Amino acid sequence: MRSIIYLCIGIFFGIVLFKSEAASWFRIYEMFQFGSFHMYGIIGSAVGLGIVVTQFIKRYKVKSFYGDNITILPKDKSFKRYMYGGIIFGLGWALAGACPGPMFVLLGAGYLPIFIVIISAILGTFLYGVLKAKLPH
Repeated sequence: MRSIIYLCIGIFFGIVLFKSEAASWFRIYEMFQFGSFHMYGIIGSAVGLGIVVTQFIKRYKVKSFYGDNITILPKDKSFKRYMYGGIIFGLGWALAGACPGPMFVLLGAGYLPIFIVIISAILGTFLYGVLKAKLPH
């Protein structure tokens, strides 16, 4: 039953991404050219909502669907890690025209060349898993 709920939430999220044009290559291009506020508004509202939900979970000790307490651990304060990761993520986003969420939305909408990007993302994730122990902390 939970899988059906997750599937429905995912489908709804995909429809919202597509209809809001967050999965549109042209909107992403506009954002990187500083030509429109559209994507910045979507990203900003997502960050704001994430802050509110995270604080709600911390203050009210919200439980997961499985009944376990949700624990949000503090993040490592390493600036270099986040700077390098952000640069790599941003370059990939600019080159591919999609971040990980909308990649699957675009595939579902019939944009088949995005399949190359999905395969590359999977290979990159696998490579990170292989090299993770060798990377500096």
